[in-house]
Amino acid sequence: MARRLRFNGTGSGEGSCPAVHEDLETGDIIVHGPRLTDPEDLAQLQHIDDDEVPIVIPRNTLIDFGPKGRDMEPRLFTPEQFARLFENFEHSAWHLETRGRYAVDEATDTYAQFARGEAPAWDLDTPWSRTIRAKVTDGATVGRVRIVDTPPTAGQLYLLAHAQKNAALGEDVRSIWRTDARQANLPDEDFWIFDSHIVAICIFDSDDNMTGAELITEPALVNQYNRTADIARHYAVPYEQFAALVAARE
Repeated sequence: MARRLRFNGTGSGEGSCPAVHEDLETGDIIVHGPRLTDPEDLAQLQHIDDDEVPIVIPRNTLIDFGPKGRDMEPRLFTPEQFARLFENFEHSAWHLETRGRYAVDEATDTYAQFARGEAPAWDLDTPWSRTIRAKVTDGATVGRVRIVDTPPTAGQLYLLAHAQKNAALGEDVRSIWRTDARQANLPDEDFWIFDSHIVAICIFDSDDNMTGAELITEPALVNQYNRTADIARHYAVPYEQFAALVAARE
């Protein structure tokens, strides 16, 4: 069925192109303008499929005639879609871990080893490990801040040990007591930030299984999460130093 399109406007004084249209039913934005054809320019484009045509639109045309309101419908990703974000990010991935338990950890052999009081045998050649190590080797930064209760839960103690593996892959891993996190006004949301412009809020069920993620790309909201990341990194301490604090309290 044909779309119901509305002509929003054009940046051309002659009423031609480039121009912006809006689908009245889906909210999709359709733009048309001169094609980008220079081979050197085309070589710089990312994630463009064979059936896609790059065009040039002046910034003011989008500002003047693009949608003015943010779509408040949440954009939900399945766990599989969420996992692909780790394959596609380019320069940074950062995680605020806020939970006392992650069910996925308890299904691993290393968790069973840790629970028995053994030193876990970390596997640095899993698909996840290869992906993160390759990203870091290429110059990307990967990090996380873990919020820890007083006393730490079993899951949090396991993750404190697991930080050895994270660090071996090139991650920057830090921890902070929950009381200090609250004084710093850190949220309870568990989320990742990719390339400083995509936020994925992790969604968990009542059994602490991750069931998906909500994506946020609206710039003003993303900036808030980036500020939260800066605060968390400032107040958290490297995991080795934190492990010594935990040991001193036992």
